[in-house]
Amino acid sequence: MTATPDWSLVLHGGAGSIERHRLTAAQDEGVRAALGLALDAGGAILADGGSALDAVEAAVRVLEEDPHFNAGRGAAFSRDGTIELDAAIMDGRSRAAGAVAGLTATRSPVGLARRVMEASPHVLLSGAGAEAFAREQGIAAVDPGWFATDERRRQLDELLARNADAFDVDMKYGTVGAVARDRAGSLAAATSTGGVTGKRWGRIGDSPLIGAGTYADDRSVAVSCTGSGEYFIRIGVGHEIGARVRLSGESPQAAADAVMAEVRALGGTGGVIVTAPGGEVVWSFTTPGMYRARATAAGLREVAVYGDE
Repeated sequence: MTATPDWSLVLHGGAGSIERHRLTAAQDEGVRAALGLALDAGGAILADGGSALDAVEAAVRVLEEDPHFNAGRGAAFSRDGTIELDAAIMDGRSRAAGAVAGLTATRSPVGLARRVMEASPHVLLSGAGAEAFAREQGIAAVDPGWFATDERRRQLDELLARNADAFDVDMKYGTVGAVARDRAGSLAAATSTGGVTGKRWGRIGDSPLIGAGTYADDRSVAVSCTGSGEYFIRIGVGHEIGARVRLSGESPQAAADAVMAEVRALGGTGGVIVTAPGGEVVWSFTTPGMYRARATAAGLREVAVYGDE
């Protein structure tokens, strides 16, 4: 008789041109430390018998607070010099989901996404309406300047100096996300992002779109994505990976690799993290590196940055 898998947790902090010569020693150390703290936060909940939903929210909250990542504090600037935040969370048990887009003052976008899921009749709220709902729910607000960092401002200035109409698809630092399986066998996924440097017109990427950048279904997988959002939306990456696992019987790794190959064939880049009812902890990315980490009840603990790790 096969033992039932215990908990599993996988995180990402973005995929892109992440190579050793591009990161300082301090940046490398800071990213790894933050991923470790997020693993600890989510893993402690799972080890104590808590839910996958609580674990992914806790892990993503840690990364939203860390300026090394493009989510919460440290998010990318739009072309107009503002910061607009998106996030989503999904419960694999019921496929309940909550998402927010275009936030400018809510400290934890993933925390608000959870409230949308649990305390509203909707799935996706945006802009001023999402902020109003946040205040009604007692979700903490901050001055928009709290999200800003000198490094992100420099990246915008550099981008505009090159081409005033450009936006950044390099995404050296990116979106954050978490997927988990709890002891009860349930799955959950959460994603949070500041989008891309130089974005315009209220652009929204794949992160807050259920089935694209964030997806969880106990019948198949939990997925969180990072990368060229427009391509992930067109393919419906999260749902596509789940469909391959559920309907075609592919392994989570094979499904993730196949769908990422499809993204690349269309011209996009990025990565995904995946876990499944069987406890698999996998990732797949087509970029030089991806900030990533994973842990299981069996004792696996891994934090990695570059593609050759």
